[in-house]
Amino acid sequence: MGRIKGDLLLLSDFGYGRLRDRLAGLGDEEYLWEPAGSCWSVRPVGDGTYRADQSPTPPDPPPLTTIAWRMCHLIGVLAARRNATWLGVEPLGRGWRGAGEPGTADEAVRRLGLAYTRFRGHLAAVDAATLGDPMGEVAGGYGESSRASFVLHELDELIHHGAEIAALRDLYRATGTGRGSGA
Repeated sequence: MGRIKGDLLLLSDFGYGRLRDRLAGLGDEEYLWEPAGSCWSVRPVGDGTYRADQSPTPPDPPPLTTIAWRMCHLIGVLAARRNATWLGVEPLGRGWRGAGEPGTADEAVRRLGLAYTRFRGHLAAVDAATLGDPMGEVAGGYGESSRASFVLHELDELIHHGAEIAALRDLYRATGTGRGSGA
């Protein structure tokens, strides 16, 4: 394995491990907690499934999002089929998209673990010698970007949304919201 690929795998494992540890004890109330008005979250759609709030164009300014929304976003980023095709490897499994977004904290943590395992598997399958290669036509407007730059983009998503989730958990605890918060 090349050094760059090894470094990307180590950073990936570190970022996911830190987030996984920060999710310990996450309950449904906190998962869906809206710390301010007009938050984007995941909401029941009436058929027993949940959907994430979204807009056809990015709002300006972007809305504050809940832990639920951020976790669903990360699940989508890490489990995306494009991760394999843009990295030039065979997709692992068929995924589970289409069942709606997770409506509970436990289900979100479970799906995040599955999504991370899928992402890591795609990264582990990459030929280290090709990480500097452009992704090519399959990546559309990002075709000239290297495979390594794409992995770094995905890791940026994991790390910055993980940090936001951790900050929201700290805010939830500090404001005395929910039971057992020490307030």
